[in-house]
Amino acid sequence: MSRYLGQRIGERDAVISGIGRSAVGRKLGRTGLSLTVDAALQAIEDAGLSRDDIDGLSTYPGVATASPGMSPNGVHDVQDALRLKLNWFSGGSETPAQLGAVMNAVAAVSAGLANHVLVFRTVTESSAQTATRRASVVGSGGDRVAGIMQWMVPFHAVSAANWVGVYAQRYMHEFGLTREQLGQIPLNQRRHAGLYEQAIFRDPLTMEDYLGARMISTPLGLYDCDIPCDGSCAVIVSRADASPDLKQVVRVEAIGSALTGRNSWDQRSDLTETAAHDCAAMMWARTDLTVDDVDTAQLYDGFSFLTITWLEALGFFPKGEAGPWLEAGESRIGVGGQVPLNTNGGQLSGGRLHGYGYLYEACAQLRGEAVGRQVEGAEVAVVGAGGGPLGGCMLLTSDR
Repeated sequence: MSRYLGQRIGERDAVISGIGRSAVGRKLGRTGLSLTVDAALQAIEDAGLSRDDIDGLSTYPGVATASPGMSPNGVHDVQDALRLKLNWFSGGSETPAQLGAVMNAVAAVSAGLANHVLVFRTVTESSAQTATRRASVVGSGGDRVAGIMQWMVPFHAVSAANWVGVYAQRYMHEFGLTREQLGQIPLNQRRHAGLYEQAIFRDPLTMEDYLGARMISTPLGLYDCDIPCDGSCAVIVSRADASPDLKQVVRVEAIGSALTGRNSWDQRSDLTETAAHDCAAMMWARTDLTVDDVDTAQLYDGFSFLTITWLEALGFFPKGEAGPWLEAGESRIGVGGQVPLNTNGGQLSGGRLHGYGYLYEACAQLRGEAVGRQVEGAEVAVVGAGGGPLGGCMLLTSDR
């Protein structure tokens, strides 16, 4: 028996009953709490619930002061702002990446600790940036550098762009991936952003534009890196049987939260693989569905190469064959292609909502509400978030 089966049906006791999204943009000049409240109230209303129905609250990573704008408010701020009466709450960074907060909520409702959990993720990274400080750079908040970073910062590897760039370089060396092939990811996201009015960058992007942009951390150029923004996403995770009056729901089919390799950016046994490979194996072991059943994939593109690692980890193509697979371009990963990918523009063009934009988009697709970019007949979606030693994924289905 697979090591991952366990209480196989546990996550199937949970549904995503509501989704909400605040305004998203560059330097909105609003507090994180105001954006969170907007998204939260929208999600509660979308589920057909009231604030009195919400008895659980979850977020990732909780308040983060070391990197300004990364996570401006936590569970206590939101509980007080909405005057919620909670039976259960959770917030922290040591989870299966960003989606860990959703997985915690699924576990809570499956265990009967709560009926309806509000899960939120808020960023104000764009407003936090100044001419001399990049909010996403580790240690930019002035805290003492410690932990794994003490071994990276002395070599000026202060950003995830540096760490992911090394992974991408290794993959290129091992398997022959080219920059033109890698460029299919940002070009695809920009095409999809053009179909979505709420995406930040919607102007067309050509391969010439991509290759001509300045290098950020070899082999990653400007358009391989996501866009810091201000915004909030929220979802309601409910017990499937909590209320017969719930509106259209999205069902949780399977979760992948495993970390079987080393929790390290540079000490895994295979430096062409990441934690995405660990959690993807777990997810597929917990469902009878296969990669061939997936109608749309919403996968982390904090940097373009991370999307490739997710696609490979999930089994869309054999190990090392990312380049030839991506050469098909729009016919492969466009809205009407074989694997419609990041149909809202992802984080490369839509804005860095740190994983939760994918979850929101997956739910919109499965509910048939992705106006202008709807994948025809979408019934199964996979969502993956995180990079390097961080990873979590979910398989979602429409309410069939």
